[in-house]
Amino acid sequence: MDDLNFFLFAGGGFDSDDPGSLLDVLEHAKATIEVGDDVRIVHYFAIPPDAFNELTEPLGEHGLADGSRVAYEKPLGTSSHAFRELDQVVRAVLDEDQVYRIDHFLGKQASQEMHGLRFGNGMFSGIWNRERVRAVQIDVPEDLDIDDRAEFYDATGALRDMLVTHLFQVAAEVAMEPPVDLSAKGLQDACDAVIAAFRPLDPAETVFGQFDGYRDVEGIAPDSTTDTFVAARLWIDTDRWRDVPFLLRTGKQMARSAQRVSLLLRAPDDGPYIDEPNDNVLSFSLSGSGAISLTIGVKKPGVGLEFADATVKLALDDVEGAEPLAPYVRLIHDVVIGDRSLFTRSDGLASAWAAVDKVMSDPPPIEPYSVGSRGPTAADALAEPDGWLLSR
Repeated sequence: MDDLNFFLFAGGGFDSDDPGSLLDVLEHAKATIEVGDDVRIVHYFAIPPDAFNELTEPLGEHGLADGSRVAYEKPLGTSSHAFRELDQVVRAVLDEDQVYRIDHFLGKQASQEMHGLRFGNGMFSGIWNRERVRAVQIDVPEDLDIDDRAEFYDATGALRDMLVTHLFQVAAEVAMEPPVDLSAKGLQDACDAVIAAFRPLDPAETVFGQFDGYRDVEGIAPDSTTDTFVAARLWIDTDRWRDVPFLLRTGKQMARSAQRVSLLLRAPDDGPYIDEPNDNVLSFSLSGSGAISLTIGVKKPGVGLEFADATVKLALDDVEGAEPLAPYVRLIHDVVIGDRSLFTRSDGLASAWAAVDKVMSDPPPIEPYSVGSRGPTAADALAEPDGWLLSR
């Protein structure tokens, strides 16, 4: 039988009064697909938060929760309060180990490679701390517009759509303590522990922006104050990272698209080159199959003693025997086999939302920026003295 016959789509949903198309599809499946006793149903919900309740509660009412796995696409709520309400509904129907909250940035090859580089190589594990790292940048500018999802975006914005989900999760991947092991529980425990140490974002260290012409897009309210850009300075109150700024930036309609994590390394404490400009940077490109690059200072080849920067780069799909998977392919594969290592957990998401409560209740003013620019100029001050590396 063609494996595609095992993938069925039910777009009509259901509620307690009218079971709707989901049960119809399942009845059809039972009548047409021959399966063994080990069959497992995976429900994949790519739905807005306001549809969570009407689709999750009937799973229990109609006996579709027992033994099933349920994958939820973000956004998982729109605030701390909204997340708690959604989570209560989910947890009333499902056990935590049945729930797969998808964040596709965690499925990116380079996101996973940060663990391999850090924990598998002594030369890097020794520098992964405040003594050797002066700043971390997690920079995800996008040149994309929002025309095909205007109404969703106007109700969400950059902070909810990108920062509290993708960028916070990547920050946790960078900042976690070494996990007890690489099991799902070990990785999730380490991630959730460090997210709990995120200091709430300070409105004075957060910049919201909106690109020029946003309110002219069909489906956008003419007086919309939705943020299409957000940049923030995040502080993580652990012994390893205390006083090291984690600089987060993302926005729509910017000059370029990129997804990069950069660890900016401190200058040497002594030696003949102590006064030379220092641009030692370890970077991970999360785009495509991913890449790792290292910028180091070298004596420029020649008769003089001039110092210069040089960069070496490893494309991860060049690794011998590499078989990189697209993020969603990897994550859906893991849902099917029951591996929760790359999925977010309820307690970690609760801490992530708590970290933005203050800036959501007392937001900074929306700064305008030109389409094709680097975003609001007010965001540049957050990254001083180095500046945003992708804007150089």
